[in-house]
Amino acid sequence: MSDSDKSVQGHDINPAANQDGMSKGLTNYGDRGFSLFLRKAFIKGAGYTDRALDRPVIGITNTGSAYNPCHGNMPQLMEAVKRGIMMAGGLPMDFPTISIHESFSQPNSMFMRNLMSMDTEEMLRAAPMDAVVLIGGCDKTVPAQLMGAASAGLPAVQLITGSMLTGSHRSERVGACTDCRRYWGKFRAEEIDAEEIAEVNSQLVASVGTCSVMGTASTMACIAEALGMTVPGGASPPAVTADRMRVAEQSGALAVEIARKRLGIDQILTAKAFENAMRVLLSIGGSTNGIVHLTAIAGRMGFEIDLKALDRMGRETPVLLDLKPSGDHYMEDFHAAGGMATLLRELKPLLHLDAMTVTGRTLGEEIERAGPGFKQDVIRSASNPIYPQGGIAVLEGNLAPGGAIIKQSAAHPKLMEHEGRAVVFENLEDMANRIDSPDLDVNAEDILVLKNIGPKGAAMPEAGYMPIPRKLAKAGVKDIVRISDGRMSGTAFGTIVLHVTPESAVGGPLAYVQNGDRIRLSVANRELSLLVSAEELARRASQKKVETPTAQRGYRKLFLESVTQADQGVDFDFLMPPMTGGKIPKK
Repeated sequence: MSDSDKSVQGHDINPAANQDGMSKGLTNYGDRGFSLFLRKAFIKGAGYTDRALDRPVIGITNTGSAYNPCHGNMPQLMEAVKRGIMMAGGLPMDFPTISIHESFSQPNSMFMRNLMSMDTEEMLRAAPMDAVVLIGGCDKTVPAQLMGAASAGLPAVQLITGSMLTGSHRSERVGACTDCRRYWGKFRAEEIDAEEIAEVNSQLVASVGTCSVMGTASTMACIAEALGMTVPGGASPPAVTADRMRVAEQSGALAVEIARKRLGIDQILTAKAFENAMRVLLSIGGSTNGIVHLTAIAGRMGFEIDLKALDRMGRETPVLLDLKPSGDHYMEDFHAAGGMATLLRELKPLLHLDAMTVTGRTLGEEIERAGPGFKQDVIRSASNPIYPQGGIAVLEGNLAPGGAIIKQSAAHPKLMEHEGRAVVFENLEDMANRIDSPDLDVNAEDILVLKNIGPKGAAMPEAGYMPIPRKLAKAGVKDIVRISDGRMSGTAFGTIVLHVTPESAVGGPLAYVQNGDRIRLSVANRELSLLVSAEELARRASQKKVETPTAQRGYRKLFLESVTQADQGVDFDFLMPPMTGGKIPKK
């Protein structure tokens, strides 16, 4: 075949000559040459020229949705990313994926996370692209994208949508969603009336974007930057700022660069990168959900998170970031204080500075490039922390053989060493029916226990933040020890034990707790104990049959049959490769 036979108007159509760009991942028609010929015929129907098709192809995940106001700046972000790609000599190609919003997902967003990760992974495999810009923000979108990209192995840049602006209610600065919970608590306690709760409802979310506190979205933004997956400074700019648009443009340009360098995601998501991310999670008072998501992302790379080692790490990693719910400030303030560069500068002695980032430079090099710090009051020094240990502690005991966690930086100090009587709710419906009953036998010294909200029990909703029983709330009680196998929002606060493993729906000890049992919580000793003998627990287990939920069809059937426990990231077992990377953090 002559050279002229291999080309159409000067453009090579021999797939063997080039495995990049439009020649990647050809549809299987049994004739690779025809597959490329057909692909180019269709894409030219959209007005593309051969010159455009010769460029590196950069995919962009379009997660815009009318049901996702956290991604409400998607049109502006897409424009900026495309601008950056074209300025760097690439060809931008956006494509839709599932979009998940925390408040618009039934039964809950965690149920959809793994589906979004599969959607992302398979689209990265199916469509021709040399690199991808992953645009995500609301809680489960960023971990889903990083999980999918990790499995696909494609060079990738994570772009965060950014946090919302804060609002004002009767001259008080407010923001979602820590203040949502605080004001709703006041309303339940009848401290404010229906008129005021309606007023504040219109002020809590002042713009599009993710929660303005250190909730799960902000936590995952910081984790993504700590992992080296964003452009430097990509975690903190609010959604509706010029800084966020510039980050988007830079993300597009960087994606072209890593495509040309073939800088694969496996070169970024290393054991050292995950350890750095754990340090950041602990130091920002980050969401407890961050552990589940980091575990899932690491699992896709063949690493296993060692919760005991994480707890040891936490004992030497103080909380430095003064943000709600562990502190007083908001994400706008974190950005004004220098964002992640300021935080990472304070954490330098505890970080792996030689970890590679998506820029092709090490984390240490990026910290140096950020320049010297400046005076601010949002990010503390290690000698003057918000909290002396990491924000999250890992608990063990006969009630949680596989572990449980507590956000100690957002808990009440007097309740972290506590023994009390169990007040048990068998499931969400039981709690909803009885929590506000004036006849509920409960006092402030008791411990609320909610069963069957783990991964298989109820797709692990954020119901671990159980409301204070109404009669206690009206009496002025602001906190009470609460224990469950579910999750809570990163924006929540209180003395709340979560992720009890194994969960009650698979026969974990939590399933056999009864009203009146004594439970001991000691955060200092990392203990969560049911003060019932092993013999009595065994007797209860023999008499009570635990029925794990099942489904007849569809995604729910897949979820219930495949989802793992919290200590494995609540991922699907068939999506996880063999754990060949070892445990992290390293001992």
